[in-house]
This record gives sequence, structure tokens and C-alpha cells, in this order.
Amino acid sequence: MRKAFVVVTTVLLVAFVLQFVFAAVGAFTKPAGDGAYVLHSVTGMAVIPVLTLLTTLFAVLAKAPGRLIGLAILPLGLVVLQGLIAMLTNAATDAAGASTPFGLIIAGLHAVNGIIAVHVVVSVLRAAQRLARPTPALVPVREGAPA
Repeated sequence: MRKAFVVVTTVLLVAFVLQFVFAAVGAFTKPAGDGAYVLHSVTGMAVIPVLTLLTTLFAVLAKAPGRLIGLAILPLGLVVLQGLIAMLTNAATDAAGASTPFGLIIAGLHAVNGIIAVHVVVSVLRAAQRLARPTPALVPVREGAPA
């Protein structure tokens, strides 16, 4: 189970990296229509939450410490926060529907929160890799034998 924990966490990290790629695709699509961010939206609202739940499940099955299990579920909360930030950004427009300075600041927090989520997943992956490493067997030292 510990190797599976490493594998699913790696896949989660790849999904987060792709999120940044999909955000750039949406930002640079010309003309930018409603579908410009579809890959970003689907990955953020479906793929990453499912992978986060799987990561947490494998952390539990791998008998990871409670702190690591908590860290494994944290990206799900950060994804929920991402959605709230996006909704607040969209709501912070003027009467004509144009971005406001406040809305742009909130939009920047969307990117910062995404970076934080990636750092959390990297921490989970490193911990999962340490957990998956076999522990060296302790060899008892006989009394009188050279150490």
C-alpha cells in the first residue's frame, strides 16, 4: 500500500502541474470564450478532488501517521477555497462586467492558493516516499565483539 500511496500522490502532483498549464491555455486562448478554461475547470473541480480523496485513502491504508493523513486531505480544502476565490473574483466586477482592482487582487490570491496547494502535495509526496522506503534492519551487537 505504501508504494501505491507514492504512485497516487505522484499522479496528484502531475494533475496540479497540468492545472497551471491549463490555466495558461485559458489565459492565452484567443478569442477567449467560455470554453477557454474548460480543462482547468474540469481538472480543478473533478480530477484533483478525486485524486486527493484517493491519496488520503492510500495514506490511511499505508498506515501513515495521522499528521500525514491530515496533510493528504488538505488539498481538497484548498480546492474548495479555490472555487470560493474564483466566485468572489467573478462577483467583484463593475456594472459593465469589467474587472475591478479589488477583483484582480482576489484573482491573484487564486494563483497563490494554487502554489500553496502544490507545496502541500510535494510535502505529502516526500513523506510518502520516506514511508515507502524499507527501514534497515538493526543488527544486534554481541557483547565483546568489535562495533
